[in-house]
Amino acid sequence: MQLKTLVWRELFERRNQLATSFIAILLGVSVIVSVENITVYSEKAVAKELDALGANVLILPKSASLQTYYSADMQNEEIPEEYVTRLVLSDLKGLDNLFPKLSMQVDVAGKKFTLTGILPQDELKAKAAWKAGDVFARPPLCVGDAAPAEPTPSKETQFRRRVIQKLDAAEALVGAEVAAALKLKPGDTLQLEGKTFTVSTILPETGTVDDSRVFAHLHTVQQLAGKGPVLNAIEVVGCCKEISKGLVQKINKLLPDAKVVTITQIVDTQIKTNHMMAQLSWLFLGIIVIVGGASMANYMYANVYERRREIGTLIALGAGSGVVLRMFLLKALLLGLGGGIAGYVLGTVLAVILGPRIAGVIVLPLPWLLLLAVGVAVAISLVASYFPARRAARMDPCTALRET
Repeated sequence: MQLKTLVWRELFERRNQLATSFIAILLGVSVIVSVENITVYSEKAVAKELDALGANVLILPKSASLQTYYSADMQNEEIPEEYVTRLVLSDLKGLDNLFPKLSMQVDVAGKKFTLTGILPQDELKAKAAWKAGDVFARPPLCVGDAAPAEPTPSKETQFRRRVIQKLDAAEALVGAEVAAALKLKPGDTLQLEGKTFTVSTILPETGTVDDSRVFAHLHTVQQLAGKGPVLNAIEVVGCCKEISKGLVQKINKLLPDAKVVTITQIVDTQIKTNHMMAQLSWLFLGIIVIVGGASMANYMYANVYERRREIGTLIALGAGSGVVLRMFLLKALLLGLGGGIAGYVLGTVLAVILGPRIAGVIVLPLPWLLLLAVGVAVAISLVASYFPARRAARMDPCTALRET
């Protein structure tokens, strides 16, 4: 009888314990893969957002949680739009551009996306014109500030800098994921909540929740949401020198019922979350080593004990200790391969589904995690099975055959 035939029969002799060991490996590996997958994309999103983000101060409702920048405006808490007017008409120095936002969930062709209302700069400047000065005249460049924008930047560039100059009431800027899902291109029309929008721009892919958003005029979104003149958040571009001189504290004094934070605080929070998730990944690795290894060792020891007469017969018929050892280790290898591959698939699916909800980032499969998943599962299976397999290989056939 060939070795692979023996292994295949051995594999299914104790199906209940086999299933228990397989599930222990499957769940442990899937958790490691999902946590690592979400952490990797969250770290990428932080780096990308810091590279492209113009806004460095965020004004939120007092009760809003400080979890992640990307979905800070996707909370139920609201602030009055009148806060924007206060900022525009204030004498605060260092304010450059404001980006008020209101978000709501919309359903398009059976798919859920986020519709976000924004206020173009021409309307904010009109409010600023009520006073003698213009708060949107950018101050002299500080160390670390971006270079001045080109004379006629594209709308994609304007959006990345949070300085959309003009936006019509029925005009929409569409994120990359929405455009791909609905096969949209500039000039197409889009029906949202019974209103027809014209797609003016397809925004470049960012790897954040902005890819699954449609941006329209703030007042249009307010009408569709039926919430009146309210916002979820206000992004602010502030001069770095003025921020260091207490701009955040001045905004807090001007808007005492709002929460004012810098992007550094938010990014620090996100980095700490990523670090915690990385530590959780190591914790789950330890758990799978203990639980999965113990389950596999128990399965193998029980299998050897219950089949000692058959193993003794096999050795008596001429099978060497090496054959018996390989038989059990090959069985462990197959179980580890199956658990690792299944754990990678399940973990990846969980990461893709939960990534946008937990970390506010779009998560895609990472092929290199398959190697990690299979490597961990196979290593645990082989190590846990080695001593039971060695015990079986060293079994005295005479003693085994005498036992009843």
